[in-house]
Formats: sequence, C-alpha cells, structure tokens
Amino acid sequence: MTNAKGVIRHIPNVITLLNLVSGCLAIVSAFEGNLYLAGWLIVIAAVFDFFDGFTARLLGAYSPLGKELDSLSDVVSFGVAPSIILFHLLKAALGISGSEGFTTGHFLLAVPFIMAAFSSLRLGIFNLDERQTSSFIGLPTPANAMLIVGLVFGLNSSWGGLFQTITSSPVVLIALTLVMSGLLVCNLPMFSLKLKSLSVKSAYKQLILLCGIVVLVAVFGMASLSFVILLYILLSLLFWMIEPAR
Repeated sequence: MTNAKGVIRHIPNVITLLNLVSGCLAIVSAFEGNLYLAGWLIVIAAVFDFFDGFTARLLGAYSPLGKELDSLSDVVSFGVAPSIILFHLLKAALGISGSEGFTTGHFLLAVPFIMAAFSSLRLGIFNLDERQTSSFIGLPTPANAMLIVGLVFGLNSSWGGLFQTITSSPVVLIALTLVMSGLLVCNLPMFSLKLKSLSVKSAYKQLILLCGIVVLVAVFGMASLSFVILLYILLSLLFWMIEPAR
C-alpha cells in the first residue's frame, strides 16, 4: 500500500516531465525546419502543464520537487522553444541563408532569446510571489508561448497572407520579442483562466474572454490563437484600468 501511494505521489511529476520532453522535441523540430510541428508540440506541452497541476490537486500530491520540475520544464517548453521559433522566423525575415547565422556575424539573431531569459525571470518571480496564487501579475509564460505558436499556425492557414506581413518584417519581430518579454515581468494584473464559480458576478472576466474566443475561432479558425492571447492581454489591461474606480 505504501509503495502504491509512493507511485501515485509521483504521477504529477511524470506529467511535468512529459511537458519537458514535448518542449525538447519542439526545439528539435524547429531546428529541423518544421515550425508547424514545433508549434503543436508546444501546445501539447501546455496540455501536460495544465494536467500536472490538475493531477497534483486531485491526488493531493504537491511537493517542492514538483514545483521545481514545473518551472524547469516551463523554461524549456514556453521559454526556449518559442524563442527558437522566433529565431527561425527572424532569420527568414532577414533573408539569411541556411548555412549562415549567429556564428557568421548575424548577431541580431540573438534577440529572440531575450524572450527565453525573461521567461526564466518570470517563472522565478512567480515562484517567489505569494500574490499570484489565484491570479497573475505579468503575462504567464504558456500564454506568451501560445502567441508565438499562433504566428506559425496563422502562416499555415487561409489567413497566411496577413501573418506573412508580420513575420516577414524583422522590425516587427524584434519589437514583438521586446514587448512580449516586457509583459512577462510587468506589474499588470492578469486574471486567471480558471472558473471558480459559474456565477456571472464572480466569473464575468472569464465569460467575456470565452465569448471573444468563440468569435475569434469562428472568424479565424486555427489562425485565432495569437488573437486570443492579445484579447486576454487587452481585457486584463481594461479590467485593471476600470476596477480601481469601483
């Protein structure tokens, strides 16, 4: 019985490590030139990231080890992996050939990894900040990663022309990297996506976001992911601006 409890206690950690493996495979896929697969592997990592916490709560299997593993896995899956996607998008936008890169003097290609650094900083702050138990301060790393993945999905959709105008501009990609990196560590309160109640009074933020997601998916289909994250950021900013006045 004791051994069974020991095995059950490690189930959330196994799921967390599957998040890490998915992130590693996303990195490999990106370097092999398959950004679309890399994007899906980051999405899969996000699913594992959700279920490790869900399983830990369900089994009552919280542990200091699990907390550390979660942050380490998130750095890879939602920090390094999307940065490498940005690296490849920026390389293509700059017109750099496959045989050239950072080591041949194209130092602008280091810029996307600012996002990896700020993702790591964000996760460290989150672990130490006791205010972020039921909501967030700054953009969560999975949400940031989903915005980057959304660019790849958009390029492979019927809206590819729109996304091409974004990803073909080095200035836009660099600006996007810097802005998103700043959002990761800013003091903007961002509401949790978890529904604690079906009451409109307590869950109106999540319900408004849900309605927006339905509209965006209906219009953009699989190209909607980046727009969903932008909507989440804008709603968080709006609620932050109006709530102090209440």
